Amino acid sequence: AFDAPNREVCTVRRIRTNTPLQALVTLNDPVHLEAAQALSRQVVKWEGAISERAARLFRHCTAREPEPAELARLVQLHETIRTRADANPESAKLLASDPLGPVPEGLDTVDLAAWTVVGNVILNLDEMLMKR
Repeated sequence: AFDAPNREVCTVRRIRTNTPLQALVTLNDPVHLEAAQALSRQVVKWEGAISERAARLFRHCTAREPEPAELARLVQLHETIRTRADANPESAKLLASDPLGPVPEGLDTVDLAAWTVVGNVILNLDEMLMKR
């Protein structure tokens, strides 16, 4: 979205952006949020502990194993968001369902909200946004 060439001139390769505004735009983009919601609906069906599911989600998105520090942060993020979502179930329901649609029957809305945030963070990684 930022540092893009104008459409008056053809360009073979876009320059790499390092503006923090890029992250802000993608974290709040409805398409990214919808994709994160779809990922969360997959993750809650996976077997295993939170750390195992976070590692699998990371691999699913980036095609590499997470570093131990990365995995620890994702697990910590999940736990933090889950605690906040437990305290505010209406916000959790909104986070887990808007814009993708109603939460499927039998799924925990609070858990979906937590995984939505984790998925959104992973989708916002430079590895997901930049072709290497």
